[in-house]
Amino acid sequence: MTPWKALFAGAALGSLATAMVGMAAAPATPDPVLQSPQIYTVKLENDRVRVLEYRLKPGQKEPMHTHSRERVLYDFGDATLRLTMADGTTTTHVGKAGEVTFGTPPITHSAENIGSTDAHYLAIELKNDKP
Repeated sequence: MTPWKALFAGAALGSLATAMVGMAAAPATPDPVLQSPQIYTVKLENDRVRVLEYRLKPGQKEPMHTHSRERVLYDFGDATLRLTMADGTTTTHVGKAGEVTFGTPPITHSAENIGSTDAHYLAIELKNDKP
């Protein structure tokens, strides 16, 4: 193999490997806003943050989706959700009015409101790739 062919082959393999890593890092499930626009409302988006309002009625289920950014969550009211993770494990989240929590990515899960009140949150997603 000539040096030019070897260089071209190496560059092609490097590009393919880079593309495959990028695909592997991409979420297998959609962004929550794309997956459930009836549940999430984008209140503000710019190059630094995306602010989402979340509402899930009692008995309502949200399909599997991925949160790929760090986020701050504010609970407007008390609510109880059953979260099912991508691996099938479940947890119960009991949110309290006025509670503020910090979530780190990535998380892939579905949710079901198993309580008797609406789940109502404000999620502030941080776009950390900006200075």
